Amino acid sequence: MQTLLTDRELLESLAAEVEENLRRHMAVADGWQPHDHVPWDDGRNFAFLGGTDWEQGQSELSEVARLALTVSVLIADNLPSYHRELGKYLRTGPWWRWVGRWTAEENRHEILIRNYLMVSRSVDPVELERLRMAHMTDGFRRPSLHLLDVLAANAFEETAAAVRHRNTAALQENPLVTAIAERLAADDELQAVFFANLVAAGLDLAPDQTVRAIADQVAAFRVPEVALPGGRNSTEVLAEAGIYDPAREGELVFAPLLERWNIFSRTDFTDVGEAARAELAHLRR
Repeated sequence: MQTLLTDRELLESLAAEVEENLRRHMAVADGWQPHDHVPWDDGRNFAFLGGTDWEQGQSELSEVARLALTVSVLIADNLPSYHRELGKYLRTGPWWRWVGRWTAEENRHEILIRNYLMVSRSVDPVELERLRMAHMTDGFRRPSLHLLDVLAANAFEETAAAVRHRNTAALQENPLVTAIAERLAADDELQAVFFANLVAAGLDLAPDQTVRAIADQVAAFRVPEVALPGGRNSTEVLAEAGIYDPAREGELVFAPLLERWNIFSRTDFTDVGEAARAELAHLRR
């Protein structure tokens, strides 16, 4: 029988791992600049400043690309909610420094996508602002979680975001959109590595407790969703477009991480851990 560790004990025991991974992350992360990816010469004033307001014919993006970028900017816009949810668990030492770094990186995503969409007139700015206000007013909330659940959930969420952005890049909409989506995906993948490494450390420290958290978060996993005009939602439309399909989460999100964590080859689980591993068996490739 393994001893259950409290969240405080886990925070303290994994603090050195957080510090090491934060240093690694900052050493390998590309210090790219959001303004470099925006075609500023294409910009012009809207009617309020004597220019021309947006019209449908001004957008040169396909419907799929517009939706993919709209979903990405709305999720990034809701950063205060995600920051609050993550920060309430990790408000200490190197954990809190990581929350600050992660928040800054996500904010950079929002700055880049919004500037690109406005300058290129790819979307209706009035509708985007209405969606943003509604999305942020609703906010993002999740049930109270323990530390290991938070780490597993974020490993899955960042991996899913990388899948979405890689598929957006694969549209080959235009060179700038491709470059933007690839840049975001690279950040998502590095962030996923950070969380995945901490889950791996948790498995070594408390195998049963961690695999139980992994199984619970697989069962509870849902990608952030944006309600769209006409009663549809972003999940349905992006799935139809091949940008992100929840039906493929087992293959594209869960299985790679379970393999990274050696879930099906570990020999340190007791009956509690074995029960959780059995719940994950259907995700084996």
